[in-house]
Amino acid sequence: MKTAQGISKKVLRRTVIIPTGFVELKGDLELPANAPGVVLFVHGSGSSRLSTRNQFVARTIRDAGLGTLLFDLLTEEEEQQDAITGALRFDIDQLAQRLIGVTRWLEKQPETRGLKLGYFGASTGGAAALMAAAELGDEIAAVVSRGGRPDLAGSALLRVCSPTLLIVGGYDEMVLCLNNEAYEKLHCEKEFRVVPCASHLFEEPGKLEQVAQISANWFKRHMGSSDEWSIAA
Repeated sequence: MKTAQGISKKVLRRTVIIPTGFVELKGDLELPANAPGVVLFVHGSGSSRLSTRNQFVARTIRDAGLGTLLFDLLTEEEEQQDAITGALRFDIDQLAQRLIGVTRWLEKQPETRGLKLGYFGASTGGAAALMAAAELGDEIAAVVSRGGRPDLAGSALLRVCSPTLLIVGGYDEMVLCLNNEAYEKLHCEKEFRVVPCASHLFEEPGKLEQVAQISANWFKRHMGSSDEWSIAA
């Protein structure tokens, strides 16, 4: 069965265990039929693959015909440790290496081998996504940072070549300033979108919907074929 836009509703869904380095990470892979690519979601500090905001955005991206992989950056044991120390959530280097490991795993899976890949990072996950994208180069078709901390990616910003979209809430003044500075360091195709009257978590009515639509359009532009539909932003 297909929607009015012609995108098949049939979706492959499975919970996965992803080996990377010395740990195994839990993830949820959902892949619409004939999807041209998969977006990997990189959650922020203190969050997980069960983030309701990321899950909302992921549904919109799947409705646009792309696959999604939401996964935990930390193991359960590490999450318990981090709840006390708070050290791991800001270890951007380690988080980026975890993301690269997950990317390599996804590239080898029968269902996703050869598909285009994108990153959606939230908060500190935005920094990890940009750092990983800088290392992987044109293997990553597009990056979106939602309320992210791209400044934490440091000099890696200069090496990012993937088309990058930064989304920040208009009320999120500190993060807005940090994103402005990081944006100037990016030398790739880039766009900066400020969602008016929105705070850091985009909790105001209709604001997360705007984020989801803007993000889906960005990924479709860079990961979908030219004859596929896009959502009005």
